[in-house]
Amino acid sequence: MLDPLTLNTLSSLLESRFEEGFLTLKDLPKPHMFKDMQKATERIVRAIRNNEKITVIGDYDVDGVTSTTLMRLFFEEIGYPVSWIIPNRFKDGYGLSANIIPRIEETDLAITVDNGISATYAAKLCAEIGIDLIITDHHLLPPKLPEAYAIIDQKQPECMFPYDDVCGAQIAWYLIASLKNALQVKIDMMSYLELAAIAIIADMMPLRHINRTMVIAGLQLLSKSNRPAIRAYREYAQKESLNSEDIGFFLAPLLNSAGRMDDASYAVDFLTAANIYDARVRLQRLVDFNEARKATESEITKEALAKADRHASVIVVAAEAWHEGVVGIVAARVARAMKKPCIVLSKNEEGILKGSGRSFGSCDLFALVDKTRHLLEKFGGHAAAVGLSLEETNLQPFIDALQKYYDTMEKQTAEEDPDIVGVLHFKDISFSLTGLLKQFEPYGHGNPVPKFLTRNVNILQANKMGKEGNHLRFLFEQDGISHQGVQFKTEADYASGTTADIVYTVNENHFRGNVTLQLMVEEVRVH
Repeated sequence: MLDPLTLNTLSSLLESRFEEGFLTLKDLPKPHMFKDMQKATERIVRAIRNNEKITVIGDYDVDGVTSTTLMRLFFEEIGYPVSWIIPNRFKDGYGLSANIIPRIEETDLAITVDNGISATYAAKLCAEIGIDLIITDHHLLPPKLPEAYAIIDQKQPECMFPYDDVCGAQIAWYLIASLKNALQVKIDMMSYLELAAIAIIADMMPLRHINRTMVIAGLQLLSKSNRPAIRAYREYAQKESLNSEDIGFFLAPLLNSAGRMDDASYAVDFLTAANIYDARVRLQRLVDFNEARKATESEITKEALAKADRHASVIVVAAEAWHEGVVGIVAARVARAMKKPCIVLSKNEEGILKGSGRSFGSCDLFALVDKTRHLLEKFGGHAAAVGLSLEETNLQPFIDALQKYYDTMEKQTAEEDPDIVGVLHFKDISFSLTGLLKQFEPYGHGNPVPKFLTRNVNILQANKMGKEGNHLRFLFEQDGISHQGVQFKTEADYASGTTADIVYTVNENHFRGNVTLQLMVEEVRVH
């Protein structure tokens, strides 16, 4: 049962999210607290002194792209040539794999960023041809660690780094800080922090402890950055300053789209653009990729919803030649629409089904799919998202097993969205409320934007807006107090005079020098 909210109760509730309080950059732990950081640093310094060939191997998501960019920029800044590779999702698969080894045979030292912790076979191949391997990663440890010269991953039990939830780009940033000290070079670590902040947000790290601190500092830097890529993006987005929503909902999908639709190296080339003209051209390419991604994703989502078995506990849909780069997003959309975990699979030319799953509610999707591992070719992920592949002949046994295991799993049934913090009366929606909310920014994973429920609201107006008429502009009223509201991407229609309960967030709308309060409507529950 949701309780009525006051500003004081809301303040206490938001404060309780930050047990460690609000940290500052002075509170950042030192690089040496990572297991193997010193060992890795010494080996890289030796490689530089001995003029050895170094290759950086990244990943095709925003974290991997940003981590690769950070390493590339650092080595450029100190004037040492390195090679870098981001595997192609369609040709190479994920991270350091056997497919990459022929391309790095001449390498003396390979450094992974945002991947490698599960690359047992590829690491063995590196050792056999005399490549020293440094793995920097942040993902969960496999049962057996790869053979490597050094492994920097905060999830190792011997690691003294105090925070478990950091992303690959943060570890790359720490490695650069350690190398800066060891090489005694003058570089500005803050110029690298702005890029690390993009990855923290995009990789959905909880925005608490040092993550919050690094993101706040990073957003301030991004808002006044002279980096050509960031200037080009601010110009394109018509934004003087950037917030976490700008990164999470707009810049991150642009960076991700290169790896989803073609090759992630286009995103690295954009972030490292030498001048504003180059950056604009490279940004337009990402915009084009993203438009193609949205169109493809929308089409496949419609097909997936049409194929879905609405009576199943876990939705599994498969088709031939669905675009592999968007099946994860489609799974998330179907899961939200049907309020059930969903797995979307695409059959490739070899007859293998490859795809992604997204959870819903309290279901631990990794634990569920893990029970069917004997039917799968490849499998990995975490509680909220999984990636997998299987033979087509195993599809029906896989579906049957999922339904069976799902029904035996312990599940907490949440009666209400956990992000709804309480019941709010219209009289308490004020600039004092938005002022309080600002104190706990930036919002994101681990610190979600507070949602409110207001009961017994009269809908005075609900007018369609947007090119396709799929958004609504509302005028609501409760006990003589009215507020404007907006709901995006909805086909719903509401008659004037309808009474409803509404779920929403509150923001300040800045337009032509005027600031007004606006309800961002998520759900309308008509009585």
